[in-house]
Amino acid sequence: MSPTAVPAPPAVHREVRLAARAEGELTARHFTIAEVAVPEPEPGQVLVRTRVMAVTAAMRTQMTGAPLPMPSFVPGAALWGSAVGEVVAAPGGGFTSGELVHHPYGWREFALVEESRIRRLAPDALPTAAAHLSQGATAWGALRRAAEVRPGDTVFVTGAAGGVGSLAGQLARRLGAGRVVGSTGSERKAVRLRAELGYDDTIVRGAGPIERQLRRAAPGGIDVLLDTVGGEQLTAALAVARPDARFALVGALSSQLGGDGGAVAPVELDAGLIITRRVALRGFGLYAHPDLPREWTKEFGQGLRDGSLVFPHALLKGIEQAPRALCELTQGRHVGAVLVEL
Repeated sequence: MSPTAVPAPPAVHREVRLAARAEGELTARHFTIAEVAVPEPEPGQVLVRTRVMAVTAAMRTQMTGAPLPMPSFVPGAALWGSAVGEVVAAPGGGFTSGELVHHPYGWREFALVEESRIRRLAPDALPTAAAHLSQGATAWGALRRAAEVRPGDTVFVTGAAGGVGSLAGQLARRLGAGRVVGSTGSERKAVRLRAELGYDDTIVRGAGPIERQLRRAAPGGIDVLLDTVGGEQLTAALAVARPDARFALVGALSSQLGGDGGAVAPVELDAGLIITRRVALRGFGLYAHPDLPREWTKEFGQGLRDGSLVFPHALLKGIEQAPRALCELTQGRHVGAVLVEL
């Protein structure tokens, strides 16, 4: 499929800015929508019309001003994040008008992006542009490379209804897991996890001690943990870990969605258990695996087309809905990825 013609950009566009540092519950007052001039690209830059953008829990953390291993959002300036769009203009000649691309400057209708920060997307690789914003590459890499899921393994996924977890159950099954257990925040979500997303059993936060629920759901113990939460759930997973269990840690939602939204998520672990059961704990970040997006896109495209994978997501429409999308994500309103179509 050749690139399609893209209309000339308007004189102005809208962007979402951080109005105030986030403290406590995230609300609309933390954002403002500004109308600004559409920027003019210079050689080495590309002007992209954003079509769909993602919101993630990490964005809540970036709004707090807490010390982070990543840049924080700045009050009065536009937010940013993973997005897919079409090239409008590229004076340097490295890209062609109409090409579908991934870029890191969501939260605005038009983005001025350095050529080095754009990733060209094959238009037929996935059924929809939105599918390019799944967090499945993290789930796939954590399960396949970090935890090395083996046939027959019992896998526990924390935060199973999130962008990573809603695909992780399906992928654990795809890699041969014998039993898959997931945790979530409500029975409503738990029902969907069991019915549609590859989970044999579920643990509901607030329905009793996590360790007790996990021992019921995985009476023989667990071989693999994909952890997006940390806190009590990580401690419980260690308590029921089988010898030579492999833990892949990819997130810390227990801290990110808490009161201060900080990145630090301290948890007390039993060193004796780690040693005697030979448990391997490994942090996993997609940024350290630049080859994974291509591998995942091939796997995902095949699964979506043959029906062996589904992409759970909520899609809100209009840039003015982006603040609401992030607020609802932090409130646990949705299953899967949370996206905004511009």
